[in-house]
Amino acid sequence: MNTKHEKSFVDYDRTYETNVVGLRGIVYFAVGLFLLIVITFGLMLVLQNVMEDQASETKDVKSPMMMSERENLPPEPRLQAAPGFGMDSEQGRVNMELKAPQSEYREMERQWEKLWAEGQKDAKTGTVVTLPIDEAKRKFLEENMKTPSGEQSEKSMDESRSIVSYSSAGRTATDKRR
Repeated sequence: MNTKHEKSFVDYDRTYETNVVGLRGIVYFAVGLFLLIVITFGLMLVLQNVMEDQASETKDVKSPMMMSERENLPPEPRLQAAPGFGMDSEQGRVNMELKAPQSEYREMERQWEKLWAEGQKDAKTGTVVTLPIDEAKRKFLEENMKTPSGEQSEKSMDESRSIVSYSSAGRTATDKRR
């Protein structure tokens, strides 16, 4: 059997195994990796310089989409009572800067108490739009409501008790509420 044509890394004449690791491949890989790292570092340095230049150019330019300081605040009433905020009232804007953190809550509570006591008024006409329920009941009872009497009241009572039944297919009120 002729083994001359078979490629074998084993030398049967030696008593040890030779080191057949290709050092050339390792060196090529290391040099390539080093060059890749250096090139990447250089490109990132160029990118950083370009971005810093662009940021310094646009630093003073206000973006049209940028929110103003007032728009950046959360909507009122702000649950976090903190100095530096304000709130709108009937008399105008109440400034809460340099006041106690509870001042916003106290102002809101004062407005609510006034609303509960006097009712809400229409800004244009000045008439009362909403009232506390007890006061509304009292005013309603003070007015002598004229109720229809006789046949007209009985007719409206019958109409209010009439309901549309399923048997009429929703066309006429045939049943009466009990």
